[in-house]
Amino acid sequence: MVQTHRLTLLNRQSGTVTGVHDIHSFNESEILLETEAGKLSVKGEGLHVKRLNLEKGEADIEGKIGSLTYLSRNVEKREESLLKRMFR
Repeated sequence: MVQTHRLTLLNRQSGTVTGVHDIHSFNESEILLETEAGKLSVKGEGLHVKRLNLEKGEADIEGKIGSLTYLSRNVEKREESLLKRMFR
């Protein structure tokens, strides 16, 4: 089942992420999440995961958020096959 990925950030202090598959690691300076859109790195100070529900694919984070970076992106099979067909 494909989930919708959404990122909501409020005043760089708290946020909600949907479409979460897993949390790879977390500490006070970085949270690394696996999302529907790829790996998401959240960096900042005093970070912590306030709520995590992997069944619903949701995570709430808090702290002083300095940056949000997508490290990779999932390529859907439909897009992949379209690209293969274009370059035959």
